[in-house]
Amino acid sequence: MEAIVLAGGKGERLGDAAQGRPKALVLIAGRPLAAYQVRLLVRAGVGRVIVSCAAGQGPRFVEELSGLGAEIVPVEEPEPLGRGGGLRLAASARREAGAVYALNGDELLSVDLEALLARHQKTGAAATITVTQPLSPFGVVELSEDDRVVGFREGGRVPYWVSCGVYVLGEEALARLPAWGDHETTTFPALSAEGRLRAFRYEGVWLTVNTPKDLRRAEEYVAAHPEWLP
Repeated sequence: MEAIVLAGGKGERLGDAAQGRPKALVLIAGRPLAAYQVRLLVRAGVGRVIVSCAAGQGPRFVEELSGLGAEIVPVEEPEPLGRGGGLRLAASARREAGAVYALNGDELLSVDLEALLARHQKTGAAATITVTQPLSPFGVVELSEDDRVVGFREGGRVPYWVSCGVYVLGEEALARLPAWGDHETTTFPALSAEGRLRAFRYEGVWLTVNTPKDLRRAEEYVAAHPEWLP
């Protein structure tokens, strides 16, 4: 089984917290963010990880992600192609036909990849996307019928399912990826309209790393859960 990690992000919103690193290589507890993803993939039996990255960044990804149990194969974009275009270009570096895992490179999560693959194979879908109900960042104000404030509590999960950027893509989906642009606004809606797209529900940890606040939250989480360390 092979996998593709989308790692073309520059981390501009992280500012100085990125320390000049591509977003997927920003350090969390001393390890690059993408190292946590490679570790997750290796545990699911992946032996070859194709990294879609910006031009000139390939050697850096090989240096920082090697030694985790998988061959790291960088595919540099000659120009920004969008997530769908990056996936399509990276898929051209596969050695084997068949389904492939694909992950966004800027997220910390613990999806059961083997269960995701099993669901994909069972349904015969062209692609299977992992969806989750994110935690609300807002606290909840509890009101009585006459609008008296009777209490406060932490927000729960929002009542909607969103894609958390972890997929299994079959040959049909890979062939329909755009050469430029975002697959979640092109390929996936088209497959959905044809009944060829399935979802895998995930209710575990999902931490995106886009801002310094996100980075601090990820650091705090890993510090409290050292078993996450690659």
